[in-house]
Amino acid sequence: MSVNRRLSSSLEMTSTRAPPSRRGSELRMTDRRGSGYSSAGFSSRRPSIDPSRLVPMDKTTHVGGTDNFNVVFIGAGNIMFGSDEGPWNHSFRFEHKLGLRLKVVAIVDPAIERANAVLKQKRDSFVVSAYQNTRVFKTLDDFVKNMTPKERPRAVVVGSPPMFRGTLQPGRDIEMQIMKHFPGVAMFIEKPVATGPKSEINEGFTIARHISDSNSICSVGYMLRYLKAVQKMKQIIEENGLVVMATIARYAAAYEAITKPDWWDRSRSGGPIIEQGTHFCDLSRYFGGEVDISSVTAHSLEWDEEAGYLSKMGIDESKIAPENRIPRVTSATWKYDSGAVGSLMHVATLQGRNYSCELEIHADGYSLKLVNPYVQPILTSADPVMTTNKRTLSLMMTLSSPRFPIGLILLRTSRRIQEAAQILSTYEDACRTYEFTWAIREASERSRATKLAARRSATSVVEEVLAEEENEA
Repeated sequence: MSVNRRLSSSLEMTSTRAPPSRRGSELRMTDRRGSGYSSAGFSSRRPSIDPSRLVPMDKTTHVGGTDNFNVVFIGAGNIMFGSDEGPWNHSFRFEHKLGLRLKVVAIVDPAIERANAVLKQKRDSFVVSAYQNTRVFKTLDDFVKNMTPKERPRAVVVGSPPMFRGTLQPGRDIEMQIMKHFPGVAMFIEKPVATGPKSEINEGFTIARHISDSNSICSVGYMLRYLKAVQKMKQIIEENGLVVMATIARYAAAYEAITKPDWWDRSRSGGPIIEQGTHFCDLSRYFGGEVDISSVTAHSLEWDEEAGYLSKMGIDESKIAPENRIPRVTSATWKYDSGAVGSLMHVATLQGRNYSCELEIHADGYSLKLVNPYVQPILTSADPVMTTNKRTLSLMMTLSSPRFPIGLILLRTSRRIQEAAQILSTYEDACRTYEFTWAIREASERSRATKLAARRSATSVVEEVLAEEENEA
């Protein structure tokens, strides 16, 4: 295949040719915070990883060494210690990668009883050596005050709810507190970076600058970037010099299995796009490049509309204020800075426990489709070299590690930096995804507000006409 296009050194799948005059946003790339460029003028994206280096967790090797590797877990919930909802379990990955070296010196969570309960389970298991001397604290400050020099952490894992982090506000500034007490410590932070009001987004970018200036190792948990199938897609795009023309994301959640009341309350979770759909918004950015935020449009199906009824909710929605109940469907479209087009359909409609998720990437002559990335990723590819009778190649890609960034942090902290040790989601990059998800939520809320205003106006006109007819009578 003759290829006349070549990629720039960034991951933003754009041509090296000078772009045509801008449509939509007229800001230059380096003037836009969401352009993919840092303040130094270079792309903030990380290079992709050779997919051959990504292997399942049960086939990885542990991080070598004989010294203790101290870790602090902030949060004792499902993300940190696992649940039936999915493969989220940070503690398991640390135990797997570090083996006997792992020493969890502290679990920080205001829910002391829950923290002690999971700690007891760990001490009753084969990983008891990692938790034998673990102590539980309500706050990070409590740990700092009681910490001995031997307990100083080399890595901190932040898995506390996003409404309690990602800002500069006291009590919700855990990242700043970690850097204050432990300069240079490695950090792994769960996604999204926050779920506060939109007015606090800039505070996230301020935190990102502090992290960058401190040269701290920091990764955010957008783990789908690290799937072998995703990196194979990157490889196909890069090796063929392709320019992404469109991204199409679909996310169908099994709502019946979601029994956390906070998830159904947009004032706490931020809503399904910010809290859940964020993974596919991030993957869309990973392939399509930066989004022209001003181009985002969206519509939603709300709880109080005829088509919005759900028959098997696992929580009592009546306990949530009507204005805070989440939409059942959100459909969004946007333009990328490159001119490419993106779309997302998020629905909370499935019953049972199985989700249905897929992402399509389209380029000149190519169609790449990723299906079921959370459980058993399957990549199908249609390209020009296929014969007419065999246009689609199906590649079964095992889940290399749903939390591969943890391994990267350990490798770098252990000074075993390898080619594969590339952190693909920095805090700054995660802030851009967060900003993008907020843009989708706002666009859908504007659309709903416009519809309600039109309905009220029509009702008012009818009432006026009826009143006039009554007076005339």
